[in-house]
Amino acid sequence: MAMHLASARAQLAGHGGPVRAIAISSDSDSLLSGSFDTAAIRWSLKTEAAEQVLRFHSDAVNAVAFLKDGRMATAGADAKVAVWTFGRQQPVRVFEGHTAPIVSLAVSPDGAKLASASWDHTVRIWSLGDGAQQVLEGHSQNVNGVAFTPDGRSLVSVGYDRELRIWSLVGGTPSVIMLASPLNAVAVAPDGEIVTGGADGKLRFLTSAGQQSTEVQAGRTPIVALAISSDGTSVAAAGMGGGVAVIDRKSRSVERTLVDPDPPVWSVAFLADNATLLTGGADGKIRRWNARTGDPIGSSLQATSRDPLAAYAGDHGAEVFRACVACHTLSENDAQRAGPTLAGLYGRRIASLPGYRFSDALKRMDIVWTPETVSKLFELGPNTYTPGTKMPEQRIGSAEDRKALTDFLARATSK
Repeated sequence: MAMHLASARAQLAGHGGPVRAIAISSDSDSLLSGSFDTAAIRWSLKTEAAEQVLRFHSDAVNAVAFLKDGRMATAGADAKVAVWTFGRQQPVRVFEGHTAPIVSLAVSPDGAKLASASWDHTVRIWSLGDGAQQVLEGHSQNVNGVAFTPDGRSLVSVGYDRELRIWSLVGGTPSVIMLASPLNAVAVAPDGEIVTGGADGKLRFLTSAGQQSTEVQAGRTPIVALAISSDGTSVAAAGMGGGVAVIDRKSRSVERTLVDPDPPVWSVAFLADNATLLTGGADGKIRRWNARTGDPIGSSLQATSRDPLAAYAGDHGAEVFRACVACHTLSENDAQRAGPTLAGLYGRRIASLPGYRFSDALKRMDIVWTPETVSKLFELGPNTYTPGTKMPEQRIGSAEDRKALTDFLARATSK
């Protein structure tokens, strides 16, 4: 992606794909963002200008963090963690060991350690001093979130296996809490309370010891990102449907829901004022909101986005496809999303679209996309039909729905 820094002013719009992760510096002067476009960007929040573009990862940048000493960390679907110094064009250190995408990072309270959560079912703790690593094993499925407790003595992880694990960093076996839904994100409040977001759209609040106290229905779609204000009063939960619920921790109630014009919202973070919320969306833009009123901040952030399926209203196949629109476009003229464009899909060999980084596993497959192979993909599921894919697992059980989808794609993606 060729990016002109001047064009990013006043919009925080410079990524060529969905903004998967954002982090705020301790002084709230800088923002670090990671995107499906494989780049990370450090922004000045005072000038709304991009100050540094970080290019190292060969796949989506799924997690970012500011370190205590002002350095930055990025991690991605290439299973690597990179540590950066402001102004340097390449990382000063790279941590390797994970064997699948890394999707979450956390910095220890003392700034000495960095934790990473991966789809290889492990959590790793890296020493920022000497690079030594500790591997925490036990999850049976993708680990989606990780957070340190305020005292730095424990680490909390959550996964698609529905487990929330509290790992003691001073020895002993972890506490394992089984919850009712696959878990996508976790955050720990300043007082030690644990908050986790699930695929069922619910927030679950647990004590520091892991006892569940309350659950709140934050939305109708899976929660994919969480943030807690620095004063601990508010929780922001971002969902696949584009809504960001702001929950009052004291009353355990949804105070308001912010609606992003181009769902899903992949990332969310509070500024130090506890009132300003930033979100990273599917359109590659970072927006500011007043979390107390629900209003967008800045005229440049209030642009609306058209429904990409509006022209297909009433088409059953388009409604089946709606679950795919967060990651795939129908036209090669639209901005790249998480997955490759589907324009000209039928007749194309798998992993052959120029300009998109496919996994090596897909490149070795002998599949040509046709209505029959697309139907088989959703009958068996991506993990079974195309093992090694980055595509989220999803199946369509109804043969009628699969036929409606493949017919729709024939109409909507033909050149």
